[in-house]
Amino acid sequence: MAIVIQPYRPEHEPAVAEFNRRLRQSSADNDLVFSGTAVPHWLPPNAGTPIWNEFFVAIEGSSAVRGTYGLKQEQMFIRGKGLHRVACYHHALSEGIIDRSYASVGALLVRDALARQPLLYVLGMGGYEHPLAKMLNALGFSLTLVPFYFRIVHPHKFLLEMKAVRDSRWRAILMSIAAATGTGWLAVKAAQGALRLRARPGHFITEEVNGFSAWADDLWSEAKNAVSMAAVRDANTLRILYPADDGYLTRVRVSRNGTAIGWAVVGERRKDPKFGGMRVGSVVDCWASPENAVPVVRAASCALEKQGLDLIVSNQSHHLWCRAFENSGFLKGPSTFIFAASKQLTELLQPFEDHKTSFHVTRADGDGLPRNF
Repeated sequence: MAIVIQPYRPEHEPAVAEFNRRLRQSSADNDLVFSGTAVPHWLPPNAGTPIWNEFFVAIEGSSAVRGTYGLKQEQMFIRGKGLHRVACYHHALSEGIIDRSYASVGALLVRDALARQPLLYVLGMGGYEHPLAKMLNALGFSLTLVPFYFRIVHPHKFLLEMKAVRDSRWRAILMSIAAATGTGWLAVKAAQGALRLRARPGHFITEEVNGFSAWADDLWSEAKNAVSMAAVRDANTLRILYPADDGYLTRVRVSRNGTAIGWAVVGERRKDPKFGGMRVGSVVDCWASPENAVPVVRAASCALEKQGLDLIVSNQSHHLWCRAFENSGFLKGPSTFIFAASKQLTELLQPFEDHKTSFHVTRADGDGLPRNF
């Protein structure tokens, strides 16, 4: 029977609930579900808003849902080419996950999204070997890895709790010995401390703020030409993404001589088995001119350390921000966070291979909020 993709409407909600039930039965992954409501809880469409979510469902017959996806519509700045309306393709789910007779639904969803918004990107995916990443590559998307950085605040706890590293018996034994003897603490502190000595951030003042105003517009205008591509981060967009009543996030403004030089948004990640019992913080988003990146990273780290977190993580694509994280005591780890651009978006980003290291992509991009960071 033919499958038709259409906007998600309230009358589809019972069928989506049944679709979610089938997916849950097939997997222990609690995230393998789509929105239970047709109107997005996060970034619902509103007149005049520059950024919003919209949902779509793949219907077979009169009502059965066989697939879903979301589009986060937003504005993207591309150096030399101005602002463009683009969309992030996210939460794509297919009946093919549990029934191979629906294996073609995944490609059908992507093609439908491209027809609605040719300037499409996807972010995350869990590595190049993920089925979605392989599909996008086959469809002509350009893929690049977004580097991952981490800073260990409490080495003893990290050595005992980091399940993703303690994945073999002998490695677990060695890490336990390093924790018990203190050699692990010394090694971590020495390595991270040596990195911090490579840069001196100069004098700066850090303050937590409730929101963003004209000072953030000034920073956006001053710094945007230092990147080849970035989602718009003006004050209006930031107020929508990071509202003052969001208690999960902390907004940090960094100033020097009475003038704002950058900002960061930080927060504690939700629990993840690979981190064991650790509390993990994330530098969710950040912005500044490249010469001011180091003080912003250090201010963000300090804000998270004050909250008593054990480990701080971040993904950053811009090479100068990567250097700023390294010069602030962050270590580079293996990344599975991928940015994928459609053919038409890739054309705007040419030469893609030269420009990709100056894209400004963070955990806040894509579907990374409100707590998927």
